Parts: sequence; C-alpha cells; structure tokens
Amino acid sequence: MRIPMPAMTDGSTTIRPIAVRDARVLEHELAINRAWLRRWEATNPDGYGPFDTRAGIRALLEQARDGHGAPFALEVDGEFAGQVNVSQIFFGSLSSCAIGYWIAQRFAGRGVTPTAVALATDYCFLRLGLHRVEICIRPENGPSLRVVEKLGFRYEGLRRRYIHIDGGWRDHFAFAMTAEDAPLGLLRRWRAGDVDPSLARVPDADRAAAGVSPAT
Repeated sequence: MRIPMPAMTDGSTTIRPIAVRDARVLEHELAINRAWLRRWEATNPDGYGPFDTRAGIRALLEQARDGHGAPFALEVDGEFAGQVNVSQIFFGSLSSCAIGYWIAQRFAGRGVTPTAVALATDYCFLRLGLHRVEICIRPENGPSLRVVEKLGFRYEGLRRRYIHIDGGWRDHFAFAMTAEDAPLGLLRRWRAGDVDPSLARVPDADRAAAGVSPAT
C-alpha cells in the first residue's frame, strides 16, 4: 500500500516528503554537522563501505511505496535542516510505527525538533490512523530526551544494546504515545500547554543500568 505523504507546516517549521534531489544538500548538512551528529548516527555492524546518499534516499522511498515508512525532510524557513523518518509502520492489529529524527546544530534549541516530531506524530495518528508511536533514544542524548519530555511521550523501558550506533551496540530508552493520549492532535495539545512532562521521566534505576547519572 502506497502511503500518501503531504507537506505539513507550523510556523517556520515544515516537514515534507524527502526526494532524491535532496541528496546533495543532505550530504552537505551531514558533512558540516559531522561532529554534532556522529554520536547518534546508526552504523553498520558489518562495517560496509561509505554510505551512498542517493541510494539511501531511494531505499527510504521504496519503504514508503511498500507502506512501511514515511521519510520526511525537515525545513526551517525553506532551508533544509534535518530529517524526520517514520519507520516500522504496521497496520491492522498492531497499528504502530517508530519515529527517528535529526536536526542540524545551527537550528537546535529553537523548538524546531519538537514541532517537527509533533507534526509527524499527528500525521501518524490523524492521517494514517495508527494507534501507537514509539521513539527510542540513547540515554546520553539529552536534547532528544527533552523533546519527548516536552511533548509528553511516556517512558516505557530500557532496551539493552538495541541499535548499532557510532560503532557499537547501544542501550536506548523507549518512549511511546497512543492515539488516545492526543485525540485532537499532539501539536495542538503541546501548543495548549496540556502536557505532563513527568510521563517521560526515566527511573533512576534504569538510568543507572544505562550508565548515566540520575535526573536532577
């Protein structure tokens, strides 16, 4: 089933379907943000050669055509700023997906990422009719942890050595939200201030197990 992917905008933030023509600007952003992103980038445990950006985009678009993904480019005032990728889409009795994202360093701290994630979540709930959205984050990734806290995602547990990132298998904290949590839309709920940030609190025992300091 081919999944329709509209462009969605809130203020200066837009997410739109990524295209092969984005390859050059994507390569540029990944290069200039290398130090900023390296700790959070997925890697291949088999150690295969250099990543082909165009081939990577085509693979994402193929997943979209097959109904398993929805890859978005993230823009700020029309400038390419990162990616939001909806993956692992399942319909039927599971009716769930996962969201991953990255943003260029110069746009960080401006509320762009939570806006983009809220737009993508609303797309999953209100347009695709999915029931559950999951986001998994490395315990050391403070900025991403603040995103799920701001949006009111619920902490669901520690996943040990879950994804191969920056050359090794890394622990992740899992967060999720269901459609009942934001029946009128997550962006609307967040803008209205109707979010309980304590839902995303990671228990100190899980933080200790993952090797990070207790929350302050």
